[in-house]
Amino acid sequence: MNAPQHAHPTPVIAPRPMPAEMVDALRARFGDRCSTAMAVRELHGRDESPFDVPPPDAVVYCESNQDVIDAVRLADRFAVPVIPYGVGSSLEGHLLAVQGGLSLDLSRMNRILEINAEDLTVTVQAGVTRTRLNEELRHAGLFFPIDPGADASIGGMTATRASGTNAVRYGTMRENVLALGVVSASGEWVRTGTRARKSSAGYDLTRLFVGSEGTLGVMTEITLKLYPLPEAVSAAICHFPSVDAAVQTTIAIIQMGVPIARCELLDGRTVAAVNRHDRLTLREQPMLLMEFHGSPAGVAEQARTVQEIAAELGGESFEWATTPEERTRLWTARHHAYFAALQTRPGCRCVTTDTCVPISRLAEAIGESVAEADAAGLPYFLVGHVGDGNFHIGYLIDPTQPEERVLAETLSAQLVGRSLRLGGTCTGEHGIGLHKMGFLLDEAGPAAVGLMRAVKQALDPKNIMNPGKIFEA
Repeated sequence: MNAPQHAHPTPVIAPRPMPAEMVDALRARFGDRCSTAMAVRELHGRDESPFDVPPPDAVVYCESNQDVIDAVRLADRFAVPVIPYGVGSSLEGHLLAVQGGLSLDLSRMNRILEINAEDLTVTVQAGVTRTRLNEELRHAGLFFPIDPGADASIGGMTATRASGTNAVRYGTMRENVLALGVVSASGEWVRTGTRARKSSAGYDLTRLFVGSEGTLGVMTEITLKLYPLPEAVSAAICHFPSVDAAVQTTIAIIQMGVPIARCELLDGRTVAAVNRHDRLTLREQPMLLMEFHGSPAGVAEQARTVQEIAAELGGESFEWATTPEERTRLWTARHHAYFAALQTRPGCRCVTTDTCVPISRLAEAIGESVAEADAAGLPYFLVGHVGDGNFHIGYLIDPTQPEERVLAETLSAQLVGRSLRLGGTCTGEHGIGLHKMGFLLDEAGPAAVGLMRAVKQALDPKNIMNPGKIFEA
């Protein structure tokens, strides 16, 4: 595999102009909820990726399933692209209008439709954010654990098969979505799955749409698994003399079967950035931020085991955060790590990675990638949901210096190539989007990507559902 072949990819811009007749029809149907104002279009035409792409031709704010159905039917009639929009937190260019078209803003579809506390399920509209969902669930003694950091919409999290900090214990969106309501490319509303915890009824359409990045249909309703709030929760931080020592500790924790809920790695650069951003006083060296869920006795036992493992591998200054306020402060700082790192180089853009490898190969993957980044001399930061082998290196580039973009993409390509050689994946949670289409071919191979294309063609023959993402089509 020649990993650097994918360095510095440029999105293929192939506009498909929206006919004036469609604009008129959208305005007649949606009134002032349809906008062609440049400011609105530009807002819906950028995300956290390093790409600059022209904005969509129009934006429609949807408030119901019928709104989505009617908008998609118009797009189908005129063969115009449709791009679902949640909160715009994508890192891989998912919402960018590389072929122009219509941005469907689902943020107003923010109703929690049904909480079934006895069955531990909830059904929500796609625009509900994870923070709001958990605020509502807290009163019932329940929570939804998937936490990608950003206050993303549930629809967006489902579309990218998100995971985040709790995945080591609770899994990803793939394991926690039970059913969907989806508007197909022809404008038909389809229900997949039920509230039952398992089914053998036909093809698993729910899993087909989870992770499809808006390329097969527009998800409008999602039914999720819920979990009881833990009886006891405790968080701890532990500092290490090196990134490798922190990673080796993580590997030992997982291989010993400790049911840790969260295990996050921050390198010294990231800790320093977080200190400045959130006014903390953490020691500026590699750090694990961990959380334990369970009964008081179970949490205490887990913590003792982890502390012993960490001490044997050079961990020191084990500090506890037992109150909700202390835990919230630490986890808020962790979630701010991306933006804290950006502020260390004002005006920069970030080329970020999100590979995942088998836990036994984590030290090798991170160690070699860090050595390459250090040798290159480009500013970077390292964070990782290392409990499940997932880590991120963000390369901070000056957008006015094209050679920095090339270097960052080359480093990213080498990192991804390494992860694939070690039995991992090119993306653990961010998705393919625009950025990793070449790596998907490396990982899955031409035959598997060919099957994906066939599915796309069958469900979206006019190629209007978020075209140009996952693979060029």
